[in-house]
Amino acid sequence: MIHPRLLTVGVSGALLMLVWFTAGCSRKTSPAGPGAPEVLVTTVKQQDVPAIRERVATLDGFVNAAITARVSGNIVSQNYQEGTVVKTGDLLFQIDPRPFEEALAQAKATLAKARAAQAKADADEKRAQDLSNKKVISEQERDTALQAAAAGRADVDADEAAVKQAELNLEYTKITAPIDGMAGFATKQVGDLVNPTSGPLTTISQIDPIKALVTAGEGPFTDFVSKHPDPTERDAFLKTIEFELVLSNGKTYPHKGTFFAIDRSLDARTGSIRYEVTFPNPGNTLRPGQFGRVRFVLETKKDALLVPQDAVSELQGSFQISVVGDDNKVSIRPVKTGERFGAFWEITEGLKSGERVIVQGAQKTREGSTVKVKEWAPPAQPVAPDTSPAPKNP
Repeated sequence: MIHPRLLTVGVSGALLMLVWFTAGCSRKTSPAGPGAPEVLVTTVKQQDVPAIRERVATLDGFVNAAITARVSGNIVSQNYQEGTVVKTGDLLFQIDPRPFEEALAQAKATLAKARAAQAKADADEKRAQDLSNKKVISEQERDTALQAAAAGRADVDADEAAVKQAELNLEYTKITAPIDGMAGFATKQVGDLVNPTSGPLTTISQIDPIKALVTAGEGPFTDFVSKHPDPTERDAFLKTIEFELVLSNGKTYPHKGTFFAIDRSLDARTGSIRYEVTFPNPGNTLRPGQFGRVRFVLETKKDALLVPQDAVSELQGSFQISVVGDDNKVSIRPVKTGERFGAFWEITEGLKSGERVIVQGAQKTREGSTVKVKEWAPPAQPVAPDTSPAPKNP
């Protein structure tokens, strides 16, 4: 039989152990407990952000003139330096003019003979008309003289046209620049026989201003037109947009571009439409064929909820965010994402302004777990555009 005092001591000891165990458990679930993982959080705020678009662009000359021969002949001189700027009217190539000079001289001689014959026919016509009025000759003789005079005038007209054509052909032996621009390499050399079907001798590109050829998908194009259905308003809005050109080395071109034109139709193969932006090009630093990226602000998103991309995780096509409450407990929520703004994503559903989300350390937590929070330091650079596609809402 157990002594009453021993029984009392045993019960008291058990109660002390129970109190100690309970206190230990309470300390383990405390927000400041040493076992809680440390995470970096940021407070979500609503803000206006520019909806920056970025598209791949190919540079091309504002005007590209293919220089071809208009007459057949041998090239006797190349009169420009390849890769330099030429002015309208500058001589590029000279085709041997001697055959055309001879043709012009022959055409002029033929014209002189025709004019002499016409003078005689005109005199015969006048004489025949006078004699016919006096009833000295028959009407048939008069008509013959009239027809001869008319044929003589027609011969003169034809020979005058032949002289003009010969003069034009002689002029075509001098191949000149039709525009101001940068002349490319010559595809034919001195001594080559060229003709109108032998292809371009060179190409001249007007590159100040220079065009950037950009393509937009059918979806973005349809969205834009639906927001600006009035053609007059749409054209006026496009003229207000400033375009930046990011070169292949990552540097931004110092001059802003302006909208120039949009194509009449979409490409049936790619489902995209092409438009053109022009950039000033003093010094001809940009050349046709260069690649770059055109960047512009299409609109400003009002009161957008932005979170760092690292705060968003994807699970089987859905997106979720770890939210930390006032009690430092974690709640994992499904969200829907909108546009992507550089290192940030827009959250359209599932999150409110003022809530705290985990940017780093979410992998160490689970639903309902307690964490120690530390403020996340945002990147030093401003919100920048991102060319990668934004996630689609599930």
